[in-house]
Amino acid sequence: MVIPTWLESLLSTPFFYVCPLHKDAPRSECNMFCLDCHRRSFCFYCRSDLHHDHRVIQIRRSSYHDVVRVAEIEKVLDISEIQTYVINSARVLFLNERPQPKSSASKGGTHVCEICSRCLLDPFRFCSLGCKVKNEDSNFYPNEQKHEEMSRRRERIGRRLGEEEEEEEEEELRVRRNQEGEIYQNHTHPSHSNSRRRKGIPQRAPF
Repeated sequence: MVIPTWLESLLSTPFFYVCPLHKDAPRSECNMFCLDCHRRSFCFYCRSDLHHDHRVIQIRRSSYHDVVRVAEIEKVLDISEIQTYVINSARVLFLNERPQPKSSASKGGTHVCEICSRCLLDPFRFCSLGCKVKNEDSNFYPNEQKHEEMSRRRERIGRRLGEEEEEEEEEELRVRRNQEGEIYQNHTHPSHSNSRRRKGIPQRAPF
């Protein structure tokens, strides 16, 4: 199994502590993660200063557990087979495995996580992103491959259109040259009918 280099860093990174660089600012909570640097979490002001042109996702909290919005993570990762939830009108998924409540474990359920056996609401294989990482046959790259294939297709279409436009320009140039050549010949070589035309009226010789 091959996973993105930043994914394991994301799952092991602590969040929601006060940023030491902006501790006096109102939005100093470290709840962001950079997919390009993938070193540590940072706050809103660090993003503006150090990561303004990077791929950044925001981590949120639900019942003291870290979650990420599906709309953000699905752009860079295949999150299929992971149970998602709707929290504050947004669909999210949990980053890491959560302890199974004893009441839920005793009741059991139709759908459970294949890694931690947590009860699931819907027929998914995993309860969190971390559980999917622990599965050996998980795939994380289809979305990137799809984007790459679409980029290659757009490039091929653009190249083909460029070749067609170039051929049309060459054809127009040939037509223009032929038309100019015909005009030049008409001006420099008058027709034989005009050159052999008799001048005046012939007079008969006297007897």
